[in-house]
Amino acid sequence: MKFLAVRRLFNILRVIIRYRLDDYLFALNLPWYLAIWQRLLPWRWLRNDMTRQPRGEAVRLALEDLGPVFVKFGQILSTRRDLLPPDMADELAKLQDNVPPFPPAEARARIEAELGGPVEQHFAWFDEQPLASASIAQVHAARLKTGEDVVIKVIRPGLRPVIAQDIAWLFLLARIAERLSADARRLRPVEVVTDYEKTIYDELDLLREAANCNQLGRNFADSPLLYVPKIHWDLCREKVLVMERIYGIQVTELDTLRDQNTDLKKLAERGVEIFFTQVFRDSFFHADMHPGNIFVSTKTPWDPQYIAIDCGIVGSLTNEDQDYLARNLLAFFQRDYRKVAQLHIDSGWVPSTTRVNELEAAIRTVCEPIFEKPLKDISFGLLLLRLFQTARRFNMEVQPQLVLLQKTLLNIEGLGRQLYPDLDLWSTAKPYLERWMRQRYTPKHIAGQLQQQIEKLPHLATTLQQRLEAPKAPRPRKNRNDWLLGGALVLAALHQGVALNSEAWPAALALVAGLYLIARK
Repeated sequence: MKFLAVRRLFNILRVIIRYRLDDYLFALNLPWYLAIWQRLLPWRWLRNDMTRQPRGEAVRLALEDLGPVFVKFGQILSTRRDLLPPDMADELAKLQDNVPPFPPAEARARIEAELGGPVEQHFAWFDEQPLASASIAQVHAARLKTGEDVVIKVIRPGLRPVIAQDIAWLFLLARIAERLSADARRLRPVEVVTDYEKTIYDELDLLREAANCNQLGRNFADSPLLYVPKIHWDLCREKVLVMERIYGIQVTELDTLRDQNTDLKKLAERGVEIFFTQVFRDSFFHADMHPGNIFVSTKTPWDPQYIAIDCGIVGSLTNEDQDYLARNLLAFFQRDYRKVAQLHIDSGWVPSTTRVNELEAAIRTVCEPIFEKPLKDISFGLLLLRLFQTARRFNMEVQPQLVLLQKTLLNIEGLGRQLYPDLDLWSTAKPYLERWMRQRYTPKHIAGQLQQQIEKLPHLATTLQQRLEAPKAPRPRKNRNDWLLGGALVLAALHQGVALNSEAWPAALALVAGLYLIARK
């Protein structure tokens, strides 16, 4: 094992001991021999007087201590409220993209290496001090020689080897936890780490993020709802992204928004509209909509427009998922639990053997208390969360696209209620859902779907013809040498079996080999 990996392991163990995370591990229902072993650990006797933080706070502080990769893991883990207890999810949600920046000289060196020349060759001005620093990258202000203000996003140097080591240890810890504790297995830590691995490696490729920004920008071109900064493709590389610099107000700066007389009610309603437009019209939604990535334009406060940045994580739904999700939401608010249960079975989200009446009863038990509240106080995000938790009891498989959607909806909903506490999400979303459902059954939409199927016919016909005309492979004849060699081995085995009474394994081996040669095709 590499020295750096071993050193990293000792650092992880140091943090676990410092924040007493092993106390929570040993509090689980562990085998008796581990329960005895924990009492022999020397540091458990030396730290009795140490202050013990609440569980969620201890985990958050430990992740911060371990550095950027673990901070990012905590941020992603905080979105899995379907897996975490509330106290831990709330604490992990406090993790922010605010980590110490790496030295400006390293940022300049990486930019120059990626662009193939000095910074001055491409930019009229470059700010050595970063505007912001996150767990994966940091951002510097610059100006093009054309006079346009831009920002340069650059990946932290040396991050990939650290990520590889940390993920390897995370997988090891997750597998150990699954083997030792049924409580840990319920949280499915290996699955969580697998999702994290994919997400963080995707975020290391800034060309992917640039392409996502372009797509989202096209979807909302000339829209009063959302603006996405322009990408300068000739200056983008895998580890460097250059985009238009935006000047807006961060969406959480409520006092500043009020000072410019922003229509906060309209702003909140437009946030909901943007979400449903992305999910149902475009099937392409920004899945990292935390407040640090959302700004409000200063141009028309009476007709407010959002500005979105950092499109490293996006989600999409199939036509079937879109349809089932919309029908589920409508059925929920009509309290048609039978239809909700049947939709889950029809969509394949739960096994086809699930009894509709049992799933219906479980859903009713969860949802009826929620609907005792006024509609404006009902949380879409929490409704979906309770639904997924209930359906999981019926062996509902994890739907990654729905987890991203739920996370995004929780972000948007929380933001909307912060901007305008009396926001009625149902009255805002219901007309959009009903209109979208009606459009799916218009003659124009049906004709478009039919045309797509017709366009596939030539390809299907060609594929079928190729399969019909493909010559059938002749069945191979048995090699005569196989017969001869197999027969010889069988005879030798029989002979040896008679001669060697005390040690018959050579005869058995020869017999098996001979029979295999005779019998194989």
